[in-house]
Amino acid sequence: MSLEGEHHQDAAAAAPAPPDSKIRADDSRRYWSAVDADVNGMLGGFPAVSRVDLRGSRSFLAKLGLGRTKGVKAVKRALEGGAGIGRITQGLLLDVAEAVDVVEPIAKFTDALEGRPGVGRIYNLGLEEWRPDADDDDAVYDLVWNQWCLGHLTDQQLHTYLRRCGAALSRGEDGKVKGVIVVKENMSTSGEDLFDDLDSSVMRQDETFRRIFEEAGLRIIKTELQHGFPPELYPVRMYALKPRDV
Repeated sequence: MSLEGEHHQDAAAAAPAPPDSKIRADDSRRYWSAVDADVNGMLGGFPAVSRVDLRGSRSFLAKLGLGRTKGVKAVKRALEGGAGIGRITQGLLLDVAEAVDVVEPIAKFTDALEGRPGVGRIYNLGLEEWRPDADDDDAVYDLVWNQWCLGHLTDQQLHTYLRRCGAALSRGEDGKVKGVIVVKENMSTSGEDLFDDLDSSVMRQDETFRRIFEEAGLRIIKTELQHGFPPELYPVRMYALKPRDV
């Protein structure tokens, strides 16, 4: 082997593993299984931010034309990915959608949603495992909401999941996609993605999200920061996405 080849091998061995390569689904689920099934548990000890969070999300949806008009809900069917106890489903999505399906791997979190009016299918699966129900002709969505959950997916899993979401969006009579994907997540401001070994998740930079959206064939139609959170919390950004070819 040449000295140059040895040098390249040494450099490759010294390169740090990307943060998302450290994610382990079993570790994530073990962490969340030990968390209380209440708002305090879902929000990591900051339950007071829930009202501000939901208000910011409601305003964002209204700017997308996804609210209520004279009591009429703009969304026929929505999906909440990583729903937890259904804080967002109950506090936001059921106000704007006739029906909401949820995806959440921890079954104890979704127990209280069983039989609730407006709650449709409950998938006790990880986002990387979820597929729209092939036997359900109505398994198309006007809105797919993902918040504080995508950090448990590797970059490749997130890319694949977002493509799957894009394919499940509803279309208008003209055949064009009318459904929207929303991503609302903490933002790393340290110049790199950060792995959290407490819950086995990654907090991504805005640049990383934009790269993954692009690779997943999605374009950003609107984005803004959440306002009103305590200064000690990480900034939170909302993205509204559609497939790039529409």
